[in-house]
Amino acid sequence: MIDHSAHAPSAVGQNWARNITFAARRLHTPASVAELQEIVATGSAIRALGTGHSFNAVADTEGELVSVAGLPRVVEIDPSARTATVSAGLRFGEFTGELHRNGLALHNLGSLPHISVAGACATGTHGSGVTNRALAGAVRALEIVTADGALAKVGRGDADFPGAVVSLGALGVVTRVTLDLVPAFEIRQWVYEGLPQDQLLGRFDEVMSEAYSVSLFTSWRDDPIDQVWLKRRTGASAPGTAPRRWLGATLAEGPRHPVPGMPARHCTEQEGTPGPWHARLPHFRLEFTPSNGDELQSEYFVDRSDAAAAYQALDRIREQIAPLLQIGEIRTVAADDLWLSPAQGRDSVAFHFTWVPDGAAVAPVVAAVEEALAPFAARPHWGKVFSTPPGTLRGLYDHYADFERLTERWDPRGTFRNDFLARHFPRAAGGPEDDGAAG
Repeated sequence: MIDHSAHAPSAVGQNWARNITFAARRLHTPASVAELQEIVATGSAIRALGTGHSFNAVADTEGELVSVAGLPRVVEIDPSARTATVSAGLRFGEFTGELHRNGLALHNLGSLPHISVAGACATGTHGSGVTNRALAGAVRALEIVTADGALAKVGRGDADFPGAVVSLGALGVVTRVTLDLVPAFEIRQWVYEGLPQDQLLGRFDEVMSEAYSVSLFTSWRDDPIDQVWLKRRTGASAPGTAPRRWLGATLAEGPRHPVPGMPARHCTEQEGTPGPWHARLPHFRLEFTPSNGDELQSEYFVDRSDAAAAYQALDRIREQIAPLLQIGEIRTVAADDLWLSPAQGRDSVAFHFTWVPDGAAVAPVVAAVEEALAPFAARPHWGKVFSTPPGTLRGLYDHYADFERLTERWDPRGTFRNDFLARHFPRAAGGPEDDGAAG
């Protein structure tokens, strides 16, 4: 999954991190669903491209890429049903404010408001919180252009739904997403520094349950956790202030950025100032690029009951991790029933690594992380750098074979297949395959 190749010229360009040069011969940006349907129906190798925030080749193809960012903007809010149907190519930061103005909210958001709805859901992207599912957990229905150019709809309760939400783009091109909503709420955000490791290991569930959303940031260089970001919902019983000391950590004296040396003005407001959910749950503001893309990312999900042991396993290889790490983050994700969700069937803890932008140097460290976490059945994030073998992944998901059968039924000719899917979800020799699509 780690691309060590030189960046050759490309007619399409590169992903956000610039570690993947797209091999596609063309990028389509249709202005209507009808135009998209025609492109798909007449193509033989098609992949949907979101905002390009994946760090591997999950979206690439030697055929043609399609972006739905140019489709007409749709934000249809149903207050009585508490749902919103939105254009799949919209970035979260482009419509969450409108939800809030209508008194509604999503249950959670990822670190970046810059990512597209369809791309985030298709790869299992998440925020944090012991009771908060991944972003795909809010999906109630999808509208998808299938391989024959037809427009299909699949919703919660349909047999195919659990496999269609986190689908890696294997079933078609998503055009609209219907999301469950909750009443709007406000958040106060505080940052603590220097949480002692023994406090974390001895009271892990208590630490991660301290707020609606909790993120731990560590450089894996020293014993204490560098920063703890607490995002607390406001309310009659919620305190408006925070103690200076908490479990041995100290309240930060001013706003912080999780990556040392980066400007805190890029981050959402801290120091307990209340604000709407969409302006506090992400770590970064939409109006700023959170980084310049000079990074690689990996992430692994383990059962929350194994969190302390998994942390200790990583701690034993900190001397390998730290020199190539910009920052690490630890978050919790509630279980769901989506077949390829990394949190499927188990409340999870996600160990995230933001690496320096050197694929060759990072590769052996990624392998070391995977070896350390192997006893805990660690599932990698589908859109990030990993090298877990497909055979191992097959044993980590209860519905792996079900998903393979689903893709064969939805896409028998392999229109949406690429190298990534061919490697991880191979089809029987002599069966329908993608010819040029898997390139």
